Amino acid sequence: MVTHSAIRKTFAGVVRVSCRPVITGLDHVPADGGFIVASNHLSFLDSVLIQALSPRPVSFFAKAEYFTQPGLKGRAMKIFFESVGSVPVERDRKAASVEALHGLGRIASRGHGVGIYPEGTRSRDGKLYRGKTGVGWLAVATGLPVVPVGLKGTEHLQAADSSAIRPHRFEMRVGEPLRFEKLGEKHPLPARRQATAQIMDAIAELSGQERVDRYNSPPAGGSEAGD
Repeated sequence: MVTHSAIRKTFAGVVRVSCRPVITGLDHVPADGGFIVASNHLSFLDSVLIQALSPRPVSFFAKAEYFTQPGLKGRAMKIFFESVGSVPVERDRKAASVEALHGLGRIASRGHGVGIYPEGTRSRDGKLYRGKTGVGWLAVATGLPVVPVGLKGTEHLQAADSSAIRPHRFEMRVGEPLRFEKLGEKHPLPARRQATAQIMDAIAELSGQERVDRYNSPPAGGSEAGD
């Protein structure tokens, strides 16, 4: 029987051969215990790339419909997303984002890796937007190490308005873990904001992106698939 680990490793091998990515800093991922990956966001594929290439599994939340499609294709999608570590979440519900954040905290506190995009949605112009304080909340609430990641070139793997995927070289730079005092879920807002700012500075240094001092938002018509 093919295991989830085997599927993840096979996908990682395909990515390495077809895209020839430049990957640095994987040794910064903690060898044990819970941790938080905070990355910039350029492509729908960012999550599965980080999940496949990381030396330890990283759980990102993904839209629940990826796990419930009918037929053989739907079954294959479900197996693949489960294999790389994705966790289904009902994003159409009003409180889903808050519940998802708490869910990530619970997963990480059990000794696992979790991933989050501080910008919230992917950047369509390649710039790095202001980080939302959810990542700061997660860092300060759990006190777990935050591993910053800078991606370059992943937007070329899949155009924003296309389902077609084409091999293209990209970079994944993993930075040294950032550590914050554990203050629990009910902590002062300034602590959350300060942590968010520090995390975004680290991501910017790794990605080399031009920064924008405002929040990004999905295109008109609703959220994007995978964001």
